[in-house]
Amino acid sequence: MRVFVTGLGATTPLGGDVASTWAGLLDARSGVRRLDEDWAADLPVRIAARVAVEPMDVLDRVEARTLDRSQQFALVAAREAWADAGIDDVDPDRLAVVVASGIGGVLTLLAQYDILRERGARRVSPHTVPMLMPNGPAATVGLALTARAGVHTPVSACASGAEAIALALDLLRAGRADVVVAGGTEAAIASLPIAGFAAMRALSTREDEPEAASRPYDKARDGFVLGEGAALVVLETEEHARNRGANVYAELAGAGISADAHHVAAPEPTGAGAARALTLAMRDAGLQPDDVVHVNAHATSTPLGDVAEAKALRTALGAAAGTIPVTATKSCTGHLLGAAGALEALVTVLSLQHGLVPPTRNLDDPDDDVGLDVVRFEPRALRATGAALSNSFGFGGHNVTVAVKAV
Repeated sequence: MRVFVTGLGATTPLGGDVASTWAGLLDARSGVRRLDEDWAADLPVRIAARVAVEPMDVLDRVEARTLDRSQQFALVAAREAWADAGIDDVDPDRLAVVVASGIGGVLTLLAQYDILRERGARRVSPHTVPMLMPNGPAATVGLALTARAGVHTPVSACASGAEAIALALDLLRAGRADVVVAGGTEAAIASLPIAGFAAMRALSTREDEPEAASRPYDKARDGFVLGEGAALVVLETEEHARNRGANVYAELAGAGISADAHHVAAPEPTGAGAARALTLAMRDAGLQPDDVVHVNAHATSTPLGDVAEAKALRTALGAAAGTIPVTATKSCTGHLLGAAGALEALVTVLSLQHGLVPPTRNLDDPDDDVGLDVVRFEPRALRATGAALSNSFGFGGHNVTVAVKAV
């Protein structure tokens, strides 16, 4: 069974929709800014990539006030994706939702704990639990679209958004739905997550140049930049899409999932687990390395992670690895954690549709150990139509690769 991508939606540090986000990536524009809020004053890292358009500027305020920020992002992206797909009529019993989050409603948890501590239990909001639960964004989207075939929330750290898309593919192939809205969302720019990541030495400390802080594959990289936002796609079986005359962006051709079983946070240094996910995705999609014309890398800008992924790509793609154009879009958006894989899969679809690979920002001095053809400075036209891969990896040793084909 073939599965098509028929709708796209996003809200990111580069723009409040897909078009502005794509334009920002082609321009290699950075969404990273300094945090000037009082709560950030004493943090060891005070830079992050906030969304370009606040959800409260888009959503009805009465509606939004009972939603965690991660749920607001998901709803904004879902409505854009649904409108983009142009689905006028679908059986609710054949419509499913898969929206992932790596952390869930942490902003609600922190805010309501402050209220509990300072003002007492009776002042805690009755909406606290629905707002903080990790499946809150999926439930929000499912309620908005009246999805009855299932509402799901895979949680696999920074691979969550990609795993949501992989699960959606399985649901459609298994015949459990005709349409699935899938992706990821995250809203974790707050003191505790930043302090926690900083304590792990995972974040860039380049505060004097926020826009230059996220620099995948560069010798001077020193960690990732925390971002926020959401990206969702509408997926349909070929039969359903054809019957309604849908506009098709690309085919979601396959997915591969593996686990490192190595360390809760550090990547497996040889990239063996990531290479398995790549190989499984290509096998699932019926691809050979020579069929791959582009890779959107996970590439967070950490010293160990970028090299491990490069090794994985060389292992899985063999001799072709050095000739396939690779991009690392976190250089512009920062790292959206549980939404990252969904956003990068969405961008991979756009790269195939437009025949363009966005450049990697801040790659001034490429690491000699990478050995990949990383696109930098300006967009590059794809040499041919074909297939593309999008990688996502997460704490816990999660590895997910999705494979997309041009149509």
